[in-house]
Amino acid sequence: MLNLTSDTDARWLVQVDEHLDEMLIDHAHCEKKAAGTAMNLIFYYVEQETLCRELMVIVKEELEHFAMVLDLLQERGVPFRRLPPSSYGGRLHELIRKNEPGRAVDRLLIGSLIEARSCERFSLLAQHIRPREPALADFYAGLFESEARHHSTYVRLAALFAPEETVHQRLAELADSEAAIIAQGDALPRMHS
Repeated sequence: MLNLTSDTDARWLVQVDEHLDEMLIDHAHCEKKAAGTAMNLIFYYVEQETLCRELMVIVKEELEHFAMVLDLLQERGVPFRRLPPSSYGGRLHELIRKNEPGRAVDRLLIGSLIEARSCERFSLLAQHIRPREPALADFYAGLFESEARHHSTYVRLAALFAPEETVHQRLAELADSEAAIIAQGDALPRMHS
């Protein structure tokens, strides 16, 4: 369903245990970036009305999630602040081809893989923290469906630019690269470290 070719390593859960508040701050930044990415795609591919309409929904949902995480931070007494990002997103974006329509396909599929990894991580996080933080676990379990939907929407939209078979072949290639990137990890405790 999520087109990921690897599972999150237990190393990430150690980072969660040691730096949960920082992970939550990073999550807020991730939601903000996800809204920005969808908006950038709308601006760049404005002639694709289907893409624009579907990404408007994602922008709205990502901004709602951003607000929800900000509220969660406030409830926990954790100030929202700037954080250095993990290298995950930047390394994925290096895989994007330069020429169209491959560039459009890759931008959308990278977005889909980031959403898929977020979905997988939110589910894992919810299970992991449930014994000690059931309300936070419920929050993360509740995000699963929308993240999965965003993932599939990005994959579907990539087929506006290339045949479906080509899209799925490229998705498999990018998913393998994503697995290698996430396996290397990041010293910073982040949602995608």
